[in-house]
Amino acid sequence: MSYLSLLALMAGAAIAVQAGMNAQLGVLLRNSLLGTAVAFSVSCLLSLLAVMVSTRQYPQLASIQAVPLYLWFGGVLSVFGVGMFYFLIPRMGAGPMMSFALTGQIVVAIIASHFGWFDLPVKPITPLKAAGVVALVAGILLINWE
Repeated sequence: MSYLSLLALMAGAAIAVQAGMNAQLGVLLRNSLLGTAVAFSVSCLLSLLAVMVSTRQYPQLASIQAVPLYLWFGGVLSVFGVGMFYFLIPRMGAGPMMSFALTGQIVVAIIASHFGWFDLPVKPITPLKAAGVVALVAGILLINWE
């Protein structure tokens, strides 16, 4: 396993732990959207600090202006996705929520890679990948079967 694969596994584990922690924050604050706002505020402050410490050269104005308008609104999807985690985990449990969320992520990621959305490297959907998606969905259904 490469170090990139290990980092990806660690990132997934961090998201699972973070989602449970912040869902509980929303429960204790009695407002999942407030829990989302707190989580994003802390994330924003830490991200800005990391940028200030690690960036040697900031983008030129022309580079900033060249960014397509829709790319500035990815945060809307983040707020929806993260907010839904915090809303659904106390109702569904962390395991079921994460399993369905992961399935949605993988299915959309495979489609996005197949078409090269957002200048991603094109990785065509092969019969083997399609079989993997079917197996994933079947596994998620079995995991959540009650």
